[in-house]
Amino acid sequence: MTSTPTTPPRPFDVTTVFPQLAPLARTATRLHPRPGSPSPQDSSIGGPLLWPADEPWPHCDEPHEVDGINPALSPAEVRLERRIRVASRGRTLTSQERETLERIRPPQEYPVTLAIARYEGSIAMLPVAQLYARDVPDLHTPEGADLLQVLWCPFDHSAGMAKTALFWREAATVTDILAAPPEPPAVQFDGYLPEPCLLNPEQVTEYPDFRDLSKELREQIGDWSVWQAADTGVDSAYEIAPEEFYANELAIAPGWKVGGWPGWGAADPSPLLCPTCDSDMDALLTIATFEAATSSSWLPHEEPAHEPLIGFNHTAVQIGSGYDQHLYVCRAAPEHAHIELMA
Repeated sequence: MTSTPTTPPRPFDVTTVFPQLAPLARTATRLHPRPGSPSPQDSSIGGPLLWPADEPWPHCDEPHEVDGINPALSPAEVRLERRIRVASRGRTLTSQERETLERIRPPQEYPVTLAIARYEGSIAMLPVAQLYARDVPDLHTPEGADLLQVLWCPFDHSAGMAKTALFWREAATVTDILAAPPEPPAVQFDGYLPEPCLLNPEQVTEYPDFRDLSKELREQIGDWSVWQAADTGVDSAYEIAPEEFYANELAIAPGWKVGGWPGWGAADPSPLLCPTCDSDMDALLTIATFEAATSSSWLPHEEPAHEPLIGFNHTAVQIGSGYDQHLYVCRAAPEHAHIELMA
């Protein structure tokens, strides 16, 4: 890493053109995960957790199965495969490396056997994120807590997502840390095994998804003449749909983040109510496939300018075919059951 990841300034202050957006501004904390060796005392993605030695490790007791097209691998096999891929960049695989990769993923024979492999018993969950409130200004913890730990079961569950579990705790109360947490026998997809990353939290300002705005404001943002009159310098390629410029460049930051506005993606906006008390839900954590999937303007300054539009994937996490997994918590009581959506 050549410098601390920093989001480039937005092309202009959108509230100078649409002042109605000003009261809708929210802050979000972009996490900017980068490869590292986190400790249990660090905020991290995929790192070791500050987990009490006397507290049972979370397991998933729901059914788990995979088909014959995408055989599940053990975490150790996924890590070994990744090490070989990294070590062999820019050169030809050695015969030993090739043999190892073929052992891990034997070449498929056609026709492919669609046999279902079932995993009996509980599956140990994997660490996804550990966030200390001291590091993440938009992490609003329940009273008495200053640490959030997110784990998931590395198999598809509802809506094709890994099933997550949230744990809020007070870090100072954990004095004896679990040294060797259990691991699952397999992960359904490589993208469900996060690479250990340290975080570079950065607070940014966001505005609502275009579809969350009032009809009047949507009409104004979709009116090209308003943008022209403001002399914003927006590329004329957006003349047909200026709302796309708003969505891609001004509204919602991509990548791993805490808080801010939810991005709905292909999903239609809908009210989210706490399943426990019917209170409104707030965006808690975005688990992202890419650092910047829609516009290179969101790529941090540290990243080389020649990188492709689809941004970085330092965590190796992949949600679906390149989506985000959004976690929402109860505004009145974050410790209530959470909701997760893919977008």
